Amino acid sequence: MITYLLLIIGFFLLIKGADFFVDGSSSAAKLLRVPSIVIGLTVVAFGTSMPEASVSITAALQGKNDLAVSNVIGSNIFNLMVVLGASAIVQPIQVKWSILKREFPFSIVITGILFLMLTGFRFQDILTGDREYVLSRPCGIFLLVLFVGFVVSAVIDALHSRKKIAESGEPEEEYEALTPIRSTVYVVVGIAGIIIGGDFVVESASDIAASFGLSQTFIGLTIVALGTSLPELVTSMVAAKKGENDLALGNVVGSNIFNILLILGASASIAPITVNALAVQDTVILIVASLLVFICSISKKGLSKLEGFMFLLFYAVFFVFILLR
Repeated sequence: MITYLLLIIGFFLLIKGADFFVDGSSSAAKLLRVPSIVIGLTVVAFGTSMPEASVSITAALQGKNDLAVSNVIGSNIFNLMVVLGASAIVQPIQVKWSILKREFPFSIVITGILFLMLTGFRFQDILTGDREYVLSRPCGIFLLVLFVGFVVSAVIDALHSRKKIAESGEPEEEYEALTPIRSTVYVVVGIAGIIIGGDFVVESASDIAASFGLSQTFIGLTIVALGTSLPELVTSMVAAKKGENDLALGNVVGSNIFNILLILGASASIAPITVNALAVQDTVILIVASLLVFICSISKKGLSKLEGFMFLLFYAVFFVFILLR
C-alpha cells in the first residue's frame, strides 16, 4: 500500500514540480527580456518533458535501463495515440502546415535513427528477442548534439516569425512576470519536486513490477508513461477545449522530439543503456504510430473525431499486446 502511495506522491511531485519550474523559468526569462515565443519553444517545452527526463535519468543512474527507455517510448506512443486521440474527439484538430513540413517528419526521422542506434543494423534477432542491445555513450552525445541543433533552429525560426509580426504591427502576447525572488523560489521548488518525484516513481514502479512478476519494460510503457505524460495530456485537452486545437499536435510532436533527443541522449551520455529486444520492438511500434498520425494529418491537414477514436483503439490493442507478450 505504501508503494502505491509513493507512486501517486511521486507523480504529483513530478507534475507540480514541472508546473512550478515552467512558471518560475518563464517569469525569470521574461524579467531578462527574453522574447515570449522563445520561452515557449525552450523553457515550456523542456518543462513539460521534465517528468520523463527525471524518471529516465534516475533510472539510468540506478542501472534500471529498461525503465529508462520504455518510459520514453511509452510516453511518445501515449502522446500520439491517447493525447491526440482524446483531443481530436473533444474537437477535430486543424494542423498547421509548418508542423507537417518540418517538426513532424523530423520526429519520425529521429525515431528511425534511435532504432538504428539500438540495433546497430542487426535486425535478425528482434522478433525472437534473443539478444540485448546497447544505446552507447557516443550515440547519446550525438542525440544531444541533434537536440541543440533543433532548439537553435527553432529559436532562429521563432525570432524570424516574431520580426515579421512586429513589422506587421500586430500586438505580441505578453506574460505576467513574477518578482525575481518568487521566480527563483519557483525554479528551486520545481527542480526539487521533479528530482524527488522522479526518485519516488522509479523506486515504487520497480517494486510494483517485481511484486506482480511484471517487467520494468511493461511498467515503464504503461503506468510510468501515463503518469509522466499527464502534462502533455492536460495541455492538449485544455487547448482543444478552448478551440486552440492546432496547438495539440505541436505540443505532442515537440514533446516527443525532446523525449528522444534530450532525455535518451542525456541518459545514454551518463551511462550506456542496455535494453532487450522488446524495447526495439516498441521503437518499431512508435515509428508505425508516428507514420499513422502523419498520414492522417497530411491527408486532410487535420485529425477528425473518427481518427481520434481509431488512435485510442490502436493504443488499446498495443496495451493488450504488451500485456500478453
